[in-house]
Amino acid sequence: MENAIRLPGDFRSALGRWLDQPRVQGLVVALIVVNAVLLGLETWPAAMAAAGPLLKAVDGLILAVFVVEIAARLYVHRAAFWRDPWSVFDFAVVAIALVPASGPFAVLRALRVLRVLRLLTMVPSMRRVVGALLAAIPGLGSIVLVLAILYYVFAVIATNLFAAAFPEWFGTLGRSLYTLFQIMTLESWSMGISRPVMEAFPYAWAFFIPFILIATFTMLNLFIAIIVNAMQHVNEQEQAADAAPTRDAQDAILRELGAIRAELAALRGEDAARPITPPSP
Repeated sequence: MENAIRLPGDFRSALGRWLDQPRVQGLVVALIVVNAVLLGLETWPAAMAAAGPLLKAVDGLILAVFVVEIAARLYVHRAAFWRDPWSVFDFAVVAIALVPASGPFAVLRALRVLRVLRLLTMVPSMRRVVGALLAAIPGLGSIVLVLAILYYVFAVIATNLFAAAFPEWFGTLGRSLYTLFQIMTLESWSMGISRPVMEAFPYAWAFFIPFILIATFTMLNLFIAIIVNAMQHVNEQEQAADAAPTRDAQDAILRELGAIRAELAALRGEDAARPITPPSP
């Protein structure tokens, strides 16, 4: 009876250990890669004409494996499954593929490729990168607000200055914002926009150069700096977590050595205090 009561828990633990095995994780990663290749082949008319039914059948089989894997993880972790953001992401990506891609949900067919994003949760190095990006969001948010204010100020100025002569670029506030975004990316900004504007407004360089220096060379570099700092912080945390068991083991060894030294010192003290009795004749 006791074995019968413990069996579900024992099976759940065994299943959890099996799911965490590197070979099982590697199999899931391999299936994700194969699924990504299949989804790409489904966009190729020649491949669909040659082996369309086979591609769809293999895609359905891989999806079934993913569903079974998610169900097994739900059974093992129960409520803890929903407290893990990576697990919730896996569940959402797989669940989207189960929604019938017809009628108003036809757009979800294109979202099947999101299953490839499961690589981000399965590969530890990719997970670290995503974690660093998420950790950088608070800092990036402040820079985005500053950049948005600068964009708005420069867009209003550009609309007031250049709207009459260049309505296709600066005719409205929205067009000015889009043109400034193009300039920020340095895509055809000189020959395509600034030089034509400077032919009509010779001093327009005094507008474009400060904007590029602030938006492109300063703000975007701040974006990169915050992301790099977040990556470094995540790596330091992981290194500290990896070194913690080693430090604990070293501390335990030092404590044992200290206890041994104390015992030896106590034994020496007892030997020194013990009186020496002469041998009996």
